[in-house]
Amino acid sequence: MGLDDFVFTLGRYCQQHFGQRVQKLTLDAKFTCPNRDGTLGRGGCTFCNVASFSHEPSTQLSIADQLTGGKQRLRAKADKFLAYFQAYTSTYEEYALLKQRYDEALQVADLVGLCVGTRPDCVPDSVLALLADYQQQGYEVWLELGLQTANNDSLKRINRGHDYAAYHDAVMRARKLGLKVCTHLIFGLPGETLNDHQQTLARVLDSGVDGLKLHPLHIVDGSTMAKAWRAGRLVPPTLDEYVTSATDIIRRTPNDVVFHRVTAYTKPPMLLAPQWCASRWTGLVGIVDNLAEFGGQGSLLSI
Repeated sequence: MGLDDFVFTLGRYCQQHFGQRVQKLTLDAKFTCPNRDGTLGRGGCTFCNVASFSHEPSTQLSIADQLTGGKQRLRAKADKFLAYFQAYTSTYEEYALLKQRYDEALQVADLVGLCVGTRPDCVPDSVLALLADYQQQGYEVWLELGLQTANNDSLKRINRGHDYAAYHDAVMRARKLGLKVCTHLIFGLPGETLNDHQQTLARVLDSGVDGLKLHPLHIVDGSTMAKAWRAGRLVPPTLDEYVTSATDIIRRTPNDVVFHRVTAYTKPPMLLAPQWCASRWTGLVGIVDNLAEFGGQGSLLSI
């Protein structure tokens, strides 16, 4: 058995929606972030080093070339593809440049839509309208909002630069236009417990959400958290702790919410800790085993 047996994954959703296998192709569109360029601050969120987003030296390639290379690597696993604007803040730029980059992606053969990763405080109405227009043209469009936690104290500690109200506002405006929202959450942030994760999920569900992406906190070289970890002031989650939180949240999530990811990994030497995050499979196997034993997505909602 695999994750699809217990969770409404993006793969299952795409198979139902398109009748074909669909994979995300990760892009670096050379955008920046208001938390790095001085608008809100410098240095970014304490957990972030954007180099950890990319596992290949492709950042100098054009959008079209990145997508073409990604298609060649994944052709055996997929029939169609989604362009995933991942690195930094992919709605934080002049409207004309954003449209140019999105259009370039959608002109590549076998692309069926866009996934646009961004911050809740960087989604002006004009950009939401642009994404909604692509959706009206028949493209699959996901707005991916990096919330990480609904705890405002935690958001301050990680230097996020926005509060939960900014997230709620962005979700309301996006869903009013019919856009699908996927929310990113990090488990293992300093000072947070399972109860914090449960409260975050409750608030996210209350705002309305179509998809979730779960990440374990892991310490990457070049981040502010790396300094705290080296000084012994920060301990990332163990595998058991992460599996407990992730599976609890999965079981509390309604069955129609799509999970784009339930764990994440980073390769050394970028990864400093925890070492279990160096493997694509370690966290996933732990999650699947737990779900097989104790119940899958939505199972806690019927109790």
